[in-house]
Amino acid sequence: MNNQFTHPKERIRFAILTFFFAQGLCMSSWASRIPDFKDVFAANYAFYWGLILFMIPVGKFVAIPLAGYLVSKLGSRSMVQVSILGYAFSLLCIGLAHEVYLLGFLLFCFGVFWNLCDISFNTQGIEVERLYGKTIMATFHGGWSLGACAGALIGFVMILAGVSPIWHYTLIFIIIFIIVLSGRNYLQESAPQEVEVSETKERNTAKAPNGFRLLFQKPEILLLQLGLVGLFALIVESAMFDWSAVYFESVVHVPKSLQIGFLVFMIMMATGRFLTNYAYQLWGKKKVLQLAGSFICIGFFVSALLGGIFESMAMKVIINSLGFMLVGLGISCIVPTLYSFVGAKSKTPVSIALTILSSISFIGSLVAPLLIGAISQAFDIRIAYMIIGILGGCIVLIVSFSSAFNIQKSAEKPGQDQ
Repeated sequence: MNNQFTHPKERIRFAILTFFFAQGLCMSSWASRIPDFKDVFAANYAFYWGLILFMIPVGKFVAIPLAGYLVSKLGSRSMVQVSILGYAFSLLCIGLAHEVYLLGFLLFCFGVFWNLCDISFNTQGIEVERLYGKTIMATFHGGWSLGACAGALIGFVMILAGVSPIWHYTLIFIIIFIIVLSGRNYLQESAPQEVEVSETKERNTAKAPNGFRLLFQKPEILLLQLGLVGLFALIVESAMFDWSAVYFESVVHVPKSLQIGFLVFMIMMATGRFLTNYAYQLWGKKKVLQLAGSFICIGFFVSALLGGIFESMAMKVIINSLGFMLVGLGISCIVPTLYSFVGAKSKTPVSIALTILSSISFIGSLVAPLLIGAISQAFDIRIAYMIIGILGGCIVLIVSFSSAFNIQKSAEKPGQDQ
């Protein structure tokens, strides 16, 4: 069934946006309560806590061979519903965890469904881009960030109110379940067919009967170049998703009522994603990525170097929040821009191309918890943040000198992203 013929495309777009919102809500609901779980399980050593958090990227990595195959075989429409409900249910179970090994297993499951959501949701996003005939992926990722902001805000309120994680996560599960029921009929089954399509659309909408085999073939150079930037971006995201709340607690030493680092980061991430399409029109995608890497580098160094030099608690909160805001603004556009490049330039079927890109990028998720935990244990989390900040500079260099990010000027049209 091709739902774009029976529903207005605006309603389809909104429905897909709500699924991205649900995924962001689920992720940030976990991240907002990380200090609580760290205290409950007495994870006082940074490297030990890093090992526990390591189970999430392990789950994401294990799911990579299955994600593209399941989406290409079963369709992203079915996988969107299965993955988001599994994601929300695993979050609910995390709230019930009573010992560390069970927590590790549940975080592994959380990572598996996280990856399934990533591939199936972005496949849906690309289908809707084709329906519109222009780049709108950043708005979907903006919906994810908006959900993450909502989750961070709900988590902040729950912490102040003394609500336990299980009741917090029960509320989140109910909200996500309602979103699935409301939006499932608007999900797309396949790419829209047109009488005249370009060569690019023909190759991207091609069926992938041998999708599982394609995963193990040599990937395009384009995907390798995009994947390296994605790898650095996911290290940055992990540093913020998993450690920003811990940073404010253990480095800035603020009370719970002022632990706003994760919240301000997510607010700026959401703001940046909703402004990304406009930024494309002003500067183009390549320049936007260069600015993004610069913001990431500056933000980490502002927080790590300047955030602790003031005695005033208010100044500490302001400076560190400013650094986190710059990082949030910088990281906001990187992933949606990479996915957009895949849809526009890759010769590989979309679900498989996204899986290959994710396979390379997720190495960043794998190494980040152990890297940050080890550096924090040996030195200080501020040193770890400065090292992660250097990766922002690496993104600028890669984008500046890699052919994957070169776009023909003649292809750029006023008022439309390229």
